[in-house]
Amino acid sequence: MKTAFEAKLQHLVQQRQSQGFTLIELLVVIMIIGILSAIALPSFLNQASKAKESEATQLIGAANRAQQAYYLERNQFAAEFTSLGIGVKTSTNNFTYAVDTTAGSTSAIVRNVSYPRSATALRAYTGAVELDNVNTGIFTAIAILCQSQKPSVGDPAGVTPSVATGTLSQCHTGWQDLSQ
Repeated sequence: MKTAFEAKLQHLVQQRQSQGFTLIELLVVIMIIGILSAIALPSFLNQASKAKESEATQLIGAANRAQQAYYLERNQFAAEFTSLGIGVKTSTNNFTYAVDTTAGSTSAIVRNVSYPRSATALRAYTGAVELDNVNTGIFTAIAILCQSQKPSVGDPAGVTPSVATGTLSQCHTGWQDLSQ
């Protein structure tokens, strides 16, 4: 009888030893998960910022097109973002939008700007619509879209208007021209 009990006890001990993981195996798995998350997390956060920035590129592009249409109908640019009639709020969770009519010395240029509400990860976007009659001989409304290279907050001032010299608006140094 003792031998049968000892055999059952020995069988239970062997069965228990074959189940579960050792501490080293668990540490290796945790280290692998840590390394993978360290690689994937920055990429994921970068994609989230790009998704938020796509809001600004779409809305500033829409504002540029709306300024061109507004000028065709009224022979002047809209001074307010809400006057463009594109059904967009002037302030969202990520950006604040405005029209800057002081971008040029004449009424031949208007800037549509986006101010990031957080300078930690979002870049500013500026669009401009300019009337060009020097290069083409007829009045043409030409739009440009500029993106800052670094996250910023406040007035982006992303377009240098140069109507007087006959050249079209260009992005500042440190800004990327997305309209090309």
